[in-house]
Amino acid sequence: MPAAIRTTRVPPQRPPPARRSTCCCARACLRQARHVAEGGRWPRSGSGSGWVAMAVLAANPNNPVVFFDVSIGGQEIGRMKVELFADVVPKTAENFRQFCTGEFRKDGVPIGYKGSTFHRVIKDFMIQGGDFVNGDGTGVASIYRGPFADENFKLRHSAPGLLSMANSGPSTNGCQFFITCSKCDWLDGKHVVFGKIVDGLLVMRKIEVVTGPSLPITVAAPVFSCRPYLCCWHVYRSF
Repeated sequence: MPAAIRTTRVPPQRPPPARRSTCCCARACLRQARHVAEGGRWPRSGSGSGWVAMAVLAANPNNPVVFFDVSIGGQEIGRMKVELFADVVPKTAENFRQFCTGEFRKDGVPIGYKGSTFHRVIKDFMIQGGDFVNGDGTGVASIYRGPFADENFKLRHSAPGLLSMANSGPSTNGCQFFITCSKCDWLDGKHVVFGKIVDGLLVMRKIEVVTGPSLPITVAAPVFSCRPYLCCWHVYRSF
C-alpha cells in the first residue's frame, strides 16, 4: 500500500505592507497634538526613557505668537514659542504682547518684561514672573494705565504650558503672569488663561527645576517671526 502523501497547505502570499507615507505620519502627529492640547498626555517613547517631544498645535493661526530664547546661568537651554489667545481674550493678550515687544512706553521709554524676573517657582505647579515694577510680586502695571478687569474665564487651566494672569483678587490684572507646570483646575474661574506654549515645553521644565538664589534665566536676542509678533526679554530667577 503506497504511503500516504502529506500535503501542507501553503497560506496565500500577501503583498508586503505599504510603507506609511509622510502624510499619514503627519496626520497621526496632528491627532496626538490635538489630544494633548485637550489635556491628554504624550505617549512614552519606545525605550520608555521619556515623553516623545512634539509641539502642541496652535489653536488659531491668526493669533499672535511671541518667541523667546532662554539661557540659565549663561547657558542656552532653548526657545519657547507662545501663542496668545487674542481670539478669546483680546484685551489680556494685547497687554502681554505689548510688554513683550516693548511697544508700550512710559515717558517715551519702552517698558516691559525685558530684564524682569521669575520671582516665584513651584515645581509641579507653576512658574510666575512679569513683575518688572518691583520684582517681588507686588508690582502692578498694564497698558491700560492700571489694574484691569478679568476679561472672561472661558479657558481652563487644563494642562501644563498654559499662560494665565496672576492677580491679588478679582479684576486686579496687571503685568504679572504664570505658566502652569501641570493641570491646575482649582484656578478656573479665578485667573484668566490667555496663552499657551506651542513649542519649547521642555524649556519650561528646565526652568521649573532650577534651584538656588538669583540664578539668571536669560532671554537673548530677538528672533525672526513668520507670525505677526515677536518677543525679546531678559528674565532672571529670584527667590
